[in-house]
Amino acid sequence: MGQRKRARELVLKCLYAHDSTGESVDSICEALIGTAELAEDSQRFAEQLFRKVAEGAQQLDEKIAAFSQNWDIERVAMVDLCILRIAICEFTSFPDIPVKVSINEAVELAKKYSTQQSSRFVNGILDAVYKSLEHD
Repeated sequence: MGQRKRARELVLKCLYAHDSTGESVDSICEALIGTAELAEDSQRFAEQLFRKVAEGAQQLDEKIAAFSQNWDIERVAMVDLCILRIAICEFTSFPDIPVKVSINEAVELAKKYSTQQSSRFVNGILDAVYKSLEHD
């Protein structure tokens, strides 16, 4: 498994821990990212991504809510919400990552950590968000 893929999985776990426990970003970084067996640049990427998503969660959720037709954001599974936040954050804050890569990685995370149905939901939301960003 590639280093970036492992870093994204780690970010998903960090976000899930942050959302479900309310632990601080710093303590989660120290406990999970600081002890991860990743190359230094992948650890840096994971920490940057986690911090960006955690800091911008409200804005990311607003984007998700705008495109999740017939779904109240409170009904979206926490894992799916975290995956969506990661990918949208990559779209907006990591221009060196191709959007197709971010979408593909998010769909793969949904398949692994959620359901097959979730992967279609994640793909649809991310496609709509990306198309809207292209027009802005």
